Amino acid sequence: MPKQYDTDVLIVGTGPAGSTLGLALASYGIKVQLFTQFNWLANSPRAHITNQRAMEVLRDLGVEEQVKAIATPWEAMGESLITTSLVGEEIARMSAWGTGDERHGDYVKGSPCPLVDLIQPKMEALLVKNAGERGAIYHFNTEYLSHVQDEHGVTATFMNRITQQEFSLRAKYLVGMDGARSKIAEELDLPLEGVMSRAGTVYVTFNADLSEYVKHRPAILQWIVNPEAGFGDIGMGLLRAISPWNEWIMGWGFDIEQGEPQVSEAQVRARLNAFVGAEVADVEIDKVSYWYVNQTWATHYSVGRVFCGGDAVHRHPPSSGLGSNTCMQDAFNLAWKLAYAIKGWAKENLLESYTAERAPVGKQIVQRANQSRFDYKYLKDVFGFDDGIKTQAQMLERIFAATDEGAEIREQLFKALEIKHYEFNAQGTELNQRYASNAVIAEAGEEAFLKDPQLYLQATTRPGAKVPHTWVIDAKGQKHSTLDITGKGRFTLLTGLSGTGWKVAATDLDLPYMDVVQIGSRQFRDVYGTWNLKSEVHEAGAVLVRPDGYVAWRMAEKPSADFDYQQALRQVLAHLQLNI
Repeated sequence: MPKQYDTDVLIVGTGPAGSTLGLALASYGIKVQLFTQFNWLANSPRAHITNQRAMEVLRDLGVEEQVKAIATPWEAMGESLITTSLVGEEIARMSAWGTGDERHGDYVKGSPCPLVDLIQPKMEALLVKNAGERGAIYHFNTEYLSHVQDEHGVTATFMNRITQQEFSLRAKYLVGMDGARSKIAEELDLPLEGVMSRAGTVYVTFNADLSEYVKHRPAILQWIVNPEAGFGDIGMGLLRAISPWNEWIMGWGFDIEQGEPQVSEAQVRARLNAFVGAEVADVEIDKVSYWYVNQTWATHYSVGRVFCGGDAVHRHPPSSGLGSNTCMQDAFNLAWKLAYAIKGWAKENLLESYTAERAPVGKQIVQRANQSRFDYKYLKDVFGFDDGIKTQAQMLERIFAATDEGAEIREQLFKALEIKHYEFNAQGTELNQRYASNAVIAEAGEEAFLKDPQLYLQATTRPGAKVPHTWVIDAKGQKHSTLDITGKGRFTLLTGLSGTGWKVAATDLDLPYMDVVQIGSRQFRDVYGTWNLKSEVHEAGAVLVRPDGYVAWRMAEKPSADFDYQQALRQVLAHLQLNI
């Protein structure tokens, strides 16, 4: 096959995974074209929680402020209510997404980025706009048909769905970010584990002004304890604010063995009135849809020059808010590796690290999201609908009885709420991901976590972990996160004032992909002393941070007097598959 190419990378799929990849590659100067068979982007507000790690990705790509300008802000995401209806009696509240007094400080300390709530259609549009402005080419109404690959590239065939004409393009790499029904993953026969469609949910999107019921206690998620909504893992109904407080989703489970229920408009209105606890007169029903709970992950993400990511390789429910966040992180991990291989800065076997690093994360996320649903059983046990309780009144009497039995039920309730922190305040799940691959020089011994690694971030410069966030100041006194002075498509060697040997060695090597930052110099002062605490290395040591913000290698101790800095750097970079 010829070595002539129409572009560097072809991406099938324009969702959070595909468009994040397109934006990153375009930012790195890589020629990229993206394809979708659809006329436009996402047509439903399915993904919405944007966690701190995804926001860090967006920060690195220069669009964080644009996202914050159109998103529901962190402080308005609030608590998750468990109540009989919006006007009815509350049973409990769950402080969510690090907004509660007990955890807010952990989140602020762990990242320069807040969480936000931004629905998928708006997120996708923002990513597409910025990717296009940086040179990415988008093709709508264009269906992917097939591909063939050889040792030099990939030729993919598409069909213009307007003209019905087929055409082919050749690229160095092809990436399938084409969703849970991925044709590319199927063609590659990527090995999948788990189960599909193990439970079902009805979703109704509607417009109604419910502000009078919620503005005094703002929350994105309102859980409604209703016997009729008690089927499935969760056992509650849901009112989710899309755009506070006029656009909403109402959801409840159904028995998949009975098939999809035929839900009438009258039934939707009656259920909404029950969930609100009052008649909602002015309601505009937009759409009734059905989705299924999946628990499936791929154990390998690529074959040759063709890669997959996003929902193509991990399929799970929205519990824990991990979906689009994980998709965007897949893309961010893959982007710099593709760019380095294309630019000749790295050997192609660097790309093997993509599966090695992201497949374990995909499996973990699928299991966590499904476990979050299973964990609702403890709340269901409190409600008692499976134990003969028939009405909300009976349920309330059971929970709030001034008896020994009531006290036991309330103790069960409080324990059940503690378990739900693993869904709603799991900063560790979001930020403690660890990588092991040929793009990381691992240290001996297993990392010891001082707190629960799902609930709490453990900041460390240990190779394979995300570089810790802390604030430093520049010569003008302006604050910068350590995440801001690393990344941007480049490797960064962090050292201290007495680490001049590293700077000299890197300067002599004159590498096109590496910067050296001496924290403590006038360029960036550690005025708070927090980098000194978090870095875990001697001031004359070094921490090598990858373009995606993960630590590739570190030298914790002070180098000896006869230490050969340049030779050490050469060995490290060669081990990481980088060309010197």
